[in-house]
Amino acid sequence: MGMAERRTTRLAPSPTGALHLGNARTFLINWAIARQRGWRVVLRIEDLDGPRVKTAADEQAIDVLQWLGLDWDEGPVWQRQEVDVYGAAMESLNDKGLLYPCQCTRREIEQAQSAPHADDHELRYPGTCRTSGSSESGVSSFEFGDAAQTTAWRLRVPDEEVAFVDQVHGEWRVNVQQQVGDFVVASKQGLPAYQLAVVVDDARQGVTDVVRGDDLLDATARQILLWRMLELGPPPCWWHVPLVIGEDGRRLAKRHGDTRVATYRELGVSADRVVGLIAKWSGVGEGEYEPMSARTFAERFKMERLPREAVTFTKADDAWLRDGAV
Repeated sequence: MGMAERRTTRLAPSPTGALHLGNARTFLINWAIARQRGWRVVLRIEDLDGPRVKTAADEQAIDVLQWLGLDWDEGPVWQRQEVDVYGAAMESLNDKGLLYPCQCTRREIEQAQSAPHADDHELRYPGTCRTSGSSESGVSSFEFGDAAQTTAWRLRVPDEEVAFVDQVHGEWRVNVQQQVGDFVVASKQGLPAYQLAVVVDDARQGVTDVVRGDDLLDATARQILLWRMLELGPPPCWWHVPLVIGEDGRRLAKRHGDTRVATYRELGVSADRVVGLIAKWSGVGEGEYEPMSARTFAERFKMERLPREAVTFTKADDAWLRDGAV
């Protein structure tokens, strides 16, 4: 990590859809912390999610971030441009006997569960292929991007707790084996899985601080395991920001209407008004609606005033944005 002398964070949009107000809040908070503390900012497009990646969504995300007033010191860089680096990581894990091939389908995994889960709950892999599969499978190298790939690869996960300190939520402990089991690090689509890709990229891009939504809080333990297994040195410092939810208490999504930043922009809502709403949600100011620039947000943002619980996008919030349309 040649850039370790300067703390570094990354803005990492995934082009699987347009940025909504919740995404924008997390990115703005990340950027504000970085600019306050003199961190280096890398813009990374996480475009490995196969068929879910939308055409031109990466360009739209970059445009929206710039429109809001955010900038960065390096990038944009695209994960798909350098897939060979993930192959090298797979080879390292395979050489240590930490991988095995898996042909199980989601339906087979669901049928193996001892109890039903909520729709958004990640299934625990029961270890079906752990004993029959072997990392000594004749695979000497991994070449990602092969459309003919039909085998997923899973990581052998120890049955033990992983503990870490989050800058927002404090001490956190997760037993990855009990939570999700041996998780996928390479998909049947011939692409590296999210958990592997972000660890490899954070290490090679010198990322020391990861600021993101707290829906990924538990997944942090999986990434810490990979940091250790790949012998990448100390993992980053973690900052998991509470999400924006709808009035039904669920994570902001299409079911709450069109909350895309681009939609409000097209209606004539200014960037300062969008940032002003995010400021209200983030403990900036006196809790009133107040348009402001991203620079002003960065100057006034205080981590200790950030709500530790999810914030709700209300009809009043939507109305205030729309009232500012020109």
